[in-house]
Amino acid sequence: MSLVATSLLLSLAAGNNFPIEPEFAYNGIDRPFTVRVNGRGQKISLRIYRPEKNETLDEVDVKNGKVDLAKTFPNLWKSKRAEVLYVQVLADGKSAGPSLVMQPMVNSPVVTLDATTKAPKWSPDEDNTYAGIRCWVDQNVVLVTEFGEAEFKMRPDVAPNTVWNFIQLVQGGFYRDIIFHRIINKHPRTGKPFVIQAGDPTGTGSGSPGYSFILEQTKLPHDFGVMGMARSTDPNTNGSQFYVALSREATQHLDGKYATYGQLVRGKEVIEKIAAVEIGPKDDRPVKPPVIKSVKLVNPKDH
Repeated sequence: MSLVATSLLLSLAAGNNFPIEPEFAYNGIDRPFTVRVNGRGQKISLRIYRPEKNETLDEVDVKNGKVDLAKTFPNLWKSKRAEVLYVQVLADGKSAGPSLVMQPMVNSPVVTLDATTKAPKWSPDEDNTYAGIRCWVDQNVVLVTEFGEAEFKMRPDVAPNTVWNFIQLVQGGFYRDIIFHRIINKHPRTGKPFVIQAGDPTGTGSGSPGYSFILEQTKLPHDFGVMGMARSTDPNTNGSQFYVALSREATQHLDGKYATYGQLVRGKEVIEKIAAVEIGPKDDRPVKPPVIKSVKLVNPKDH
């Protein structure tokens, strides 16, 4: 496991007492998959489910302490599912704390641009081997801005690589004192609010975390409060810059062309205040760019 992944796990665990935590972020196929369970109740069980419809796939009683998910759920390696699943601790039949995200480790599809439409096209990698599971504790992301806090639910079920990348940047302190360098509160074609964009330490719109990654094909439609990963014309230039959509009318044409990976659950008024600041005469840049002071991880709650 890389030092970055190890650091992420240790940081996530520090100061938190999650009901379920992975021993390792990466778990190779047909090997032990150890987690630590810390539920509070007379009866503790683990539930594997599909997040989109909250569909239970399996549920097994366990004891607190180290649990090998590969032994507890014998079909875990046999099923070789290509979908993201969650594991939830149940204490006396009730959900306890955040779930564990389980992402299959498979090669990403190869992305190219259609020569005519310039829309992204995804083709399966020729060596699409299932290698195991990458996992982490599911948490929300909070932008702490000069106008207040805006909280987003992450959607690893639709864009796991994008979410994983974003969480690592958050945990590493990448988004400290970063501005919203681009704000379009009136789309030229629709007249509706478009996006607010941030995530570049230089504040110019050209900066990155020093790497880029492949565009994920996501099914989360654009609408107010949906978070997406910004990129250049090349579909494989995703890095650290992100945007928040301001209306369905102005952003629906972005569906399927950009990776959407989060949804606003708190702070609508904060996003609206950021979108309403005065814009300068060039490059949709605010006269006084709003500042993201920091970004933090919090446990999801019902909203």
